[in-house]
Amino acid sequence: MIFLTTTAIDIDEELMNRCIVLTVDENREQTRAIHDQQRENETLDGLLTGKRGANVRKLHQNSQRLLRSLAVVNPFAKELRFIDDQARRRRDHMKYLSLIRSIALLHQHQREVKTARTDDGEAVDYIEVTRADIALANRLSDQVLGKSIDELPPQSRRLLMELHELVRTECDAQELEQTEYRFTRRFVRERLGWGQTQVKLHVDRLIEMEYVLAHRASGRRVEYELLYDGRGREGQPTMCGLIDVTKLTETATTTNQSSGSTLASSGQVDESSGPDRRDIGPSSDRRINGKPSKNGAAMN
Repeated sequence: MIFLTTTAIDIDEELMNRCIVLTVDENREQTRAIHDQQRENETLDGLLTGKRGANVRKLHQNSQRLLRSLAVVNPFAKELRFIDDQARRRRDHMKYLSLIRSIALLHQHQREVKTARTDDGEAVDYIEVTRADIALANRLSDQVLGKSIDELPPQSRRLLMELHELVRTECDAQELEQTEYRFTRRFVRERLGWGQTQVKLHVDRLIEMEYVLAHRASGRRVEYELLYDGRGREGQPTMCGLIDVTKLTETATTTNQSSGSTLASSGQVDESSGPDRRDIGPSSDRRINGKPSKNGAAMN
């Protein structure tokens, strides 16, 4: 397993579909929270908290050393569902299954270790996946895999959502249809507080992905039209196609046909693994920034 970091907006497709992609929260609220923490770190309480943090990390590391190598059997595997619209989903599907296995393995000391035997009599120790494991994997998949398979990079998606809210506000105030409204990159910078490089980079990406359309105005001036209709504007990533865990069977049994031994006997939530994790289901008057436009010719 490897970890890579980059500031690049574009990641090689062949690399990306083999990885789980995590991004930094660049919202203003997060920046404010970081500033608060940085100031806190300069105080005596911050110094003592840092010392306690080192002890917590050591405890977590020691806890991981207590985990042993065990096979994991998923009695619900055949009931699971996953989006299959592209060939890359084959790898994404394995990420999802591996996530479920990892969650179960992490709870191995709260699970019964069972034993099955192969055709030649070799004993195989294993633990079973519970519905609570799948529910947690579904929640994490929304936040992790949902972002990884998004066609837009997270910051481009963020600009799109903010741009949609801004355009709708302007259209409502000026009683315009969205198709009539035009805006410029300068207008976006001033109203949303994004930097010049950021706006140029992400607007170009939105044009490429056909969320925004560029129009040539007088001279070298370029105006933009928002094509995006607002679907998913709440901005929450979603991993579509996962089964609602409440629809999983109460009891799932997988039988080794050759030996007749039962590999999984119960699909019920293991109450000994701690508190239950929550189940999650599954016109002709063209204008620029409110002013009439002299030229509405469209550019591809």
